[in-house]
Amino acid sequence: MQGDYLRRGTAELIGAFALTFFGAGAILVGSAGLLGVALAHGLAIALMVTAFAHISGGHFNPAITLGFVVTRRIELKLAVEAIAPARLGAPTLHPSIGSGAGMVLEAIMTGFLVVAVFALAVDPRGAFKAVAGFGIGLVITMDVLAGGPLTGAAMNPSRAFGPEVVYRVWESYTWIYYVGPAAGAVVAALLYEHLFLRPKAEAVPAGTVS
Repeated sequence: MQGDYLRRGTAELIGAFALTFFGAGAILVGSAGLLGVALAHGLAIALMVTAFAHISGGHFNPAITLGFVVTRRIELKLAVEAIAPARLGAPTLHPSIGSGAGMVLEAIMTGFLVVAVFALAVDPRGAFKAVAGFGIGLVITMDVLAGGPLTGAAMNPSRAFGPEVVYRVWESYTWIYYVGPAAGAVVAALLYEHLFLRPKAEAVPAGTVS
C-alpha cells in the first residue's frame, strides 16, 4: 500500500470516528448492556471496513497497522499518517484482575483480531474480501462480549488514548491498552505471515502450474 496519504488518512479518520461515535456512544448511554455495546463496536467496524478497506486498508487501529508494518505490508510513512486517535468512553480495568492479566487479555483479543484481518483481508485464499468486514466485526463483537467487563476490550491504542486525554483518565494500569494490543498484533501478524502466507508463496516452484 503506497502513497496517497491524504485520501487514505481521511478514510482511516472517518472509520476511527465511527468506532468512537457508535461504540463509545453505546457505553456512555448505559442502557445498551454488554451485548448492545459489543454489537455497536462490531457492526461499526464491519461497516467501516466494508466501506473503506479498498481505500485505506480499513485498519482504524494502530495495533493492526503495526502488524502490517512488521510484516512489511505497509510503508512506515503511511502507517504514521493512518494513526488517528479518536474516542470517548475510556476503558477501565476490573478490580478483580491485575495489570499483568489485563495486558495479556488485551494482547490475546487483539491477536485474534489481527489474525482475522490477515486471514480475511490479506490472504488471497481467504474469504472474499468484499465481505471480510463482517468477519472482522464478528471477532470484535466476541472480544467485547468476553473481555469487555474485565478490561473494556479496547484492542486499540487510539480507542483508549482519546478519552484518556479528554477526561484526564490516567490510571496505573493505562499502559496495558498500549503494550497489550501492540504485543498481540506483532505476534499474530508475524505468526500468520510466516506460518501461513510465506510458506504457501514459496511452495510452488517457478514454472510449476498449481
